[in-house]
Amino acid sequence: MKTAIKRPLAMFLALVLAAFGCMCIAHGIQTDHGNVKVSAGVIETDVGDLTYKLYTPKSATAEHPAPGVLLLHGYQNDSETCAAYSIELARRGVVVMSLDEYGHGDSEAGLLNRGYVNQRVKVNFGEDSVEDGTFVEAGSTKRYRLLMNFSNLSFFDERYTKDGAGNAITDSSCGGIAAYAALAAMENVDATRLGLSGHSMGTWSSWSVAAAYAGATDETGADIAPKATVLQCGELFRESAYDAENIYFNNVLLLQSKYDEFSYFRDYKPFLTDEVLHSDLRAEFLGCSNADAAWDTTFGSFADGSARRMELLETNHRLATHDAPGLAVALSWFGEALGFGYPLSKHDLVFMNKELLVFAAMLLAVFAMLPLMEVLLQTPFFRAVSQPLPGKEGILPKKKWAKNAAITMFLAGATYPFMTQLGHALFPFPEGIFRMTIGNGFLCWYMLLILIMVVTTWLSVKKAKKAGEAPWHSLGLSGAEKSGKIDWALCGKGALLALVMLGSMYLQVALYKKLFLLDFRFIWPFFKPFSLQRFGQFLVYLPGFALFFLLNNSKIFAGMRTEATYKPGAKGFLGNWWRSALLMIGGVMVIVLIEYIPFFAGIGPGADLLFGSTFGGPFMSILIVFVPQVVVFSLLCTYIYRRTGNVYTGAFTVASMAAWIITGGSAML
Repeated sequence: MKTAIKRPLAMFLALVLAAFGCMCIAHGIQTDHGNVKVSAGVIETDVGDLTYKLYTPKSATAEHPAPGVLLLHGYQNDSETCAAYSIELARRGVVVMSLDEYGHGDSEAGLLNRGYVNQRVKVNFGEDSVEDGTFVEAGSTKRYRLLMNFSNLSFFDERYTKDGAGNAITDSSCGGIAAYAALAAMENVDATRLGLSGHSMGTWSSWSVAAAYAGATDETGADIAPKATVLQCGELFRESAYDAENIYFNNVLLLQSKYDEFSYFRDYKPFLTDEVLHSDLRAEFLGCSNADAAWDTTFGSFADGSARRMELLETNHRLATHDAPGLAVALSWFGEALGFGYPLSKHDLVFMNKELLVFAAMLLAVFAMLPLMEVLLQTPFFRAVSQPLPGKEGILPKKKWAKNAAITMFLAGATYPFMTQLGHALFPFPEGIFRMTIGNGFLCWYMLLILIMVVTTWLSVKKAKKAGEAPWHSLGLSGAEKSGKIDWALCGKGALLALVMLGSMYLQVALYKKLFLLDFRFIWPFFKPFSLQRFGQFLVYLPGFALFFLLNNSKIFAGMRTEATYKPGAKGFLGNWWRSALLMIGGVMVIVLIEYIPFFAGIGPGADLLFGSTFGGPFMSILIVFVPQVVVFSLLCTYIYRRTGNVYTGAFTVASMAAWIITGGSAML
């Protein structure tokens, strides 16, 4: 017994220590090995506290104030998503504040504080009209109106920002205006040399901050308007949409991704064609004729704030935040506009090393749960969780397995684009309870699949009982001794085992947040420590997620067993895993191919073209995160099912991880 515990315990400790080592090195990179102080702060506002992460170079002092840059993340992200810009700017002597905007990260203020109105436009602002049907009424849920007004900015004319029902776009900076004031007031920051950068939703926040501070001065009369604005995947609008005589924008760089899944929402075209480049909108932005508009060319002058540039990046929407060529251009732009020189080459970039180390630490912590499980299964309390696998008589013939697999993948893939978008905006979830916008999308999709799986499971049980069989063990929902009914004691112990495993991972991420202000992620936020309100949201979404993964694991791992399920060793595991992974993600992978093959062929995002632009955007772009996430889930579930002979521990583990990812830092109403 002692030997059986020693080996997995040693493996668990080794993985945890390796993760700690990765996080230590990552912290060294984000602090430039002691040359930059990284800290967290809070800004008190009337709508709730806003949190931020601050990067302060040692060279920035009250005697020698440094230029400053405010970073504003995109929808479903948080302040740490701006780490690439934060690290590289701070290494070059710039004080950087990265904000958790309304409804994101650790900030208390919800996203609804941005405001909404009962109308929307279907073209770029300033090009719309009621007569041609591009300025229309927008009703339904609050979150639908909020999402339909994301590109509606609070400095626009009142026809856009107010409605007859008393609604208004109140702060499209999502707290950025308050954050800019806090940054400008820091004694080690030169308030006359401030800049902004935002990604996606953060570009609208950046426009709003720049507009709010156009012509602003400090107590000495010095001009503190932003001297440069860098927009990552940003949207343009016509000057006719706002008071262009009094609102201006200094030195604006637009970084545009060639493969932006949101093309229909930004340019109302499926792809960045010459028609888009030589449009009146872009010519107005660049200050040139339509014919002269060009990518990767600077127009205007930094001296008078008229510098404009559009840089075309060979990347997609989500990855623009960590695109090295784009970041290099942005560093040059800020250097020119803010006058901090070039102490380092714009190509001397280290941010991705930090990102890879944190990613490695996350994987190490995730897979450390498996040897911990092995240790716990040796204890008297948890020993009963490990049950023998059901008999081989339940194995499906190859043809029947292939047929069932095709149906399973088709149902998941065919319903994904429609149900996720329905839940995201229109499904009548009580918005005071279900506050996670992206979580509502997934929950709506899961609910439909749950209904389908409940019916198919009931039919399987009915058929087995008619044949005089006891089906629950075969479905992974009971042990061998209680195969005639669902084993609730086994369910409870399996859930408790999953809780202990996840608790070990949570303790690690809480420690790293405390020591280093880092969490587990890779470009996109994954696992963060909970605030009290976000933990409450975790408890709200967990039951639906848990039911989905219980039924899903029962169907995929127990109900569709193959010979590989019983084969020992690595060969058996891999043979079992690839089939399980295919069932879990195959349908959605088809949607990925539908989305990106036409895109890379220069036609446009497939979901927009095939299903309509309503079904493109957020849930298509999130697939590059969702697919690898579920691949990891399938690895965990395959190992756990083969080891325990039931679906409880695996299902509760991945359901909790999925709910944690959704509620830990993403958008909250």
